[in-house]
Amino acid sequence: MIDIVLVNWNSGSQLRDAMASIAANHGGLVGSVVVVDNKSSDDSLQDANFGNQEIPLDLVLNECNRGFGAACNQGAADGRSEYILFLNPDTRLFPGSLSIPLEFMERNENSGIGIAGIQLIDSTGAVSRSCARFPSTPLLLAQALGLNKLPWLRAWSQHMGEWDHAHDREVDQVIGAFFLIRRSLFQSLGGFDERFFVYFEEVDISYRARQAGWRSVYLADAQAFHAGGGASEKVKAHRLFYSLRSRLLYASKHFSFISYWTLVGATLLIESISRAVFSLARGGLEDLRNTLRGYVMLWRALPVVLAKDRK
Repeated sequence: MIDIVLVNWNSGSQLRDAMASIAANHGGLVGSVVVVDNKSSDDSLQDANFGNQEIPLDLVLNECNRGFGAACNQGAADGRSEYILFLNPDTRLFPGSLSIPLEFMERNENSGIGIAGIQLIDSTGAVSRSCARFPSTPLLLAQALGLNKLPWLRAWSQHMGEWDHAHDREVDQVIGAFFLIRRSLFQSLGGFDERFFVYFEEVDISYRARQAGWRSVYLADAQAFHAGGGASEKVKAHRLFYSLRSRLLYASKHFSFISYWTLVGATLLIESISRAVFSLARGGLEDLRNTLRGYVMLWRALPVVLAKDRK
């Protein structure tokens, strides 16, 4: 059985669509669904039961936005099933979205696989790039310099842009939009590191799982819809800030001293310029303003960001 956890923050009708798809495609495999709301201000919780009478539903209402990782931990604590599926509100399940990965994980020969993701389809019907390499100093420096945007350097892309995601494959990590993990593994790792407010929390736990001897796999035979962006599209400056902040936190945990401070310098100096240039060329003045706002927030948070424990 699978317990499904959805973290909601101003997801609007997307949350209701996701819940409807769970009700339509659960196939008797879902033990419970937990929706953790991070102080939404929209109407996404207007129907508290989301029209779902078949699956036990628990609604957790936070008094503030605790962040994605912390809310996921809250939701996971409420379940008892052998597997936990962390599912974004901007996803929709299809037939086989649950049964195929669950059957795969249950095979004896796959007992060493702790995390699984499936093929995600975007609004155009194309297959999204939903798997990634673990971050490294060269990969993140390539991003800071904008080199990963060049067609002939796609191999430098952390998100494996050179691979069509058309077949099963063992990978470093799958993205958190559809993140299926064994409960025993999740608990042994202490869940998500709640210092990651949003972004990189699934990268961190996937890396810690690999260090503990577990593997992650991508399954192309099962599909789900994923819109991408979600509510964070409405707060682009904050999205950039939290992305950069979480990247630096990840590096502080897992990189060497020299690599970490090299990345700090590249992020604050080189990348701030390259992002400003790209955003102005791509989206004009409004995009540039969002980029600058994100960096202003990062600079203001530096005393806290740089003081994070390297644990």
